[in-house]
Amino acid sequence: MWIRNPWQALRGQPIAVQIIWAVLLVEFSVALWERQWLVAVVAAATFVLTLVPIVLVNRMGIRLPTAFLVGITFFVFATIFLGEAFDFYNRYWWWDVVLHGGSAMAFGLLGFLFVFMLFEGDRYAAPAWALALIAFSFAVTIGALWEIFEFGMDQLFGMNMQKSGLMDTMSDLIVDVIGASVGALAGYLYLTGRTMGGFTSVLHDFVERNRKHFGKGDR
Repeated sequence: MWIRNPWQALRGQPIAVQIIWAVLLVEFSVALWERQWLVAVVAAATFVLTLVPIVLVNRMGIRLPTAFLVGITFFVFATIFLGEAFDFYNRYWWWDVVLHGGSAMAFGLLGFLFVFMLFEGDRYAAPAWALALIAFSFAVTIGALWEIFEFGMDQLFGMNMQKSGLMDTMSDLIVDVIGASVGALAGYLYLTGRTMGGFTSVLHDFVERNRKHFGKGDR
């Protein structure tokens, strides 16, 4: 059962998430005081975007593992706020690569869990490789949509999220494919009863926390 008041879903979040929220609120206040309007807008937008996944999963009756929640929040914070307001993309050449690779792996895992949930945890509803392929496709699609988002932000608000243009976009997509492959592989190994370090552990944790969505897996 989901909570009708979205703000109730924000209580009791991991300390790492609360620290990120506190940093954003402080930066927003300071930016307003110093009339740095762009920083204020970026801080506010980042804060709102970190709330979206929490409210959504709550309404869907899903319990996210702490690692998932912290990872999603940090990704939004690092990508939009640190990357744009503090220019981390230009300061550190590896910033964009790490974020895209990490997010692609995460979306590969999420894509697998989404499909696995549709089958209600039935490991034999489709071949393991088919579920892994769908997870891979899901992650790559999200990566492509993100590139469209970057293009839109650059064109509408004069940002520089794409930096060198085509080269940056293609590099990001290549990293997305590699990360998506890792996430999809973790899902495949999970289905076949093998392990892949923390990746399969996160999948197992998610399934255990949301056992009602994977009822056929108990049969």
